[in-house]
Amino acid sequence: MDTQDAPLLTARELVAGYGEFEVCGPLDLVFDRGDALGIVGLNAAGKSTLLRTLIGRQPPLAGTASVLGVFTDDTSHIHRRMISAVFDEDAFFDSLTVEEHLQLIASGHEVPDGQEAVERELEFFELTTARHALPGALSSGQRRRLLLAAGMIRPSELLVLDEPEQRLDPPMRAKLAVRLRARIDDGGAVLLVTHDAILLTTVVDHCLIVDEGLRFATAAEGAAAIGGA
Repeated sequence: MDTQDAPLLTARELVAGYGEFEVCGPLDLVFDRGDALGIVGLNAAGKSTLLRTLIGRQPPLAGTASVLGVFTDDTSHIHRRMISAVFDEDAFFDSLTVEEHLQLIASGHEVPDGQEAVERELEFFELTTARHALPGALSSGQRRRLLLAAGMIRPSELLVLDEPEQRLDPPMRAKLAVRLRARIDDGGAVLLVTHDAILLTTVVDHCLIVDEGLRFATAAEGAAAIGGA
């Protein structure tokens, strides 16, 4: 099937949840290159569950979600090539250093000038002095920055971030926001779950508020909903 003109991500009457327990939905969404959407709401509202369901990490209770109109889970090579996702999971190899983690990802995804890309991520996320450290020796904030670096070093058309601000200090949050906005302006797509009002309003123009239902709103309205008016 020709997927060249298909949207990056499509949801039709999508309901997210676990077992028979409905968390949120239904949702209709068409998401394409250059789009940016924030997802906001209270803790336990179902934001991460919805995000995982949208990108095929878990099956929907009802409706459909697809990448390029075809791929409905994350097992295909094309799906993995299209989407880079960072959730709140410390997925590290205990025996690899910070630099070796990034080198492995750059090599596996055939990043051009891989070592240069590794150096850029180390510098951006302020991990240069920790390049030879093993994950167990890193601080919580450093582990979070390594996860983000790993997610951003690899090529992708859609970057999916679940509360990337966690364990980041304000200057790093600001740097990340500017970088994400530049990515969008260059034609990349970003799906962002966040509790940070400044990150939300800097990166996206529109958001999806998850409360007793689902409603689309401006980023400013989303910031107000999370207490950042």
